[in-house]
Amino acid sequence: MKEAVSPPRGGLNAVPSPRRAEDSYTAPPAPRLVESPVFVLSSVRSGSTLLRMLLNSHSQIRAPHEMHLRTVHVQLSRDFTAAAMQELQLDKEELEHVLWDRVLHLELTHSGKDLIVDKTPPNTLIWPRLQRCWPQARYIVLLRHPAAVITSLTNRRTDPDHEAIRAEVLGYCEKLEEARRNLDAHVITYEELTAEPERVTRGVCAYLGVPWEPGMLDYGGKDHGTLRPQLGDWSSTIRSGRVQPGRTAESGVELPSRLRELAQAWGYPF
Repeated sequence: MKEAVSPPRGGLNAVPSPRRAEDSYTAPPAPRLVESPVFVLSSVRSGSTLLRMLLNSHSQIRAPHEMHLRTVHVQLSRDFTAAAMQELQLDKEELEHVLWDRVLHLELTHSGKDLIVDKTPPNTLIWPRLQRCWPQARYIVLLRHPAAVITSLTNRRTDPDHEAIRAEVLGYCEKLEEARRNLDAHVITYEELTAEPERVTRGVCAYLGVPWEPGMLDYGGKDHGTLRPQLGDWSSTIRSGRVQPGRTAESGVELPSRLRELAQAWGYPF
């Protein structure tokens, strides 16, 4: 009896030895507040900001600035935290998924609209995880000629590292090709979007199940939030409020053989 009612050895502040959760534990998906978000998958410098402003001008679609969900993490800061979360059928990845889902839900609720579109280009690099997080997500694959992407990146950067730029573009294009082949996505191109914005946006609206609205093309009359680096394009072209003619690929741009293969697979001539 004396031992039963005595305080634990080491005093009241003693911490019991933790039991670590199994490293192999994978939590089941939790219910989602936003069941079918829409993701624009593209390389950087491919017109995703233009597309998001056209979509955000629709009365039913919220397409905010780049949200960079993949950089939003949770930290299980104590040895026993993972075990505690496992008892709740959660692990680190699923906790992050729940947080990401809540961020989308908050933004959608604030907007008062029905659909949310996230156009953050680096999402392309993690599309399999987006699919795990939201099995019912929809995708718009936005392609642009790799040579034009390289030119745009080169012109944007001070003292550009040409080899690094080609490697960056190749990384995006490889993941885009994976997504194009493995997802039931709606595929459009930057060149078509800038040349025939009405036709392309009509196709996107049909894919999303909403009626096309003429006001989408005059996106300058809507509030799209702050335009600044890291949140999307902020150039004078995008600030014009109207779709401008797209810049085509320059013939002198040197492409690695794999980028040429991908460009040809996407229907671009050489």
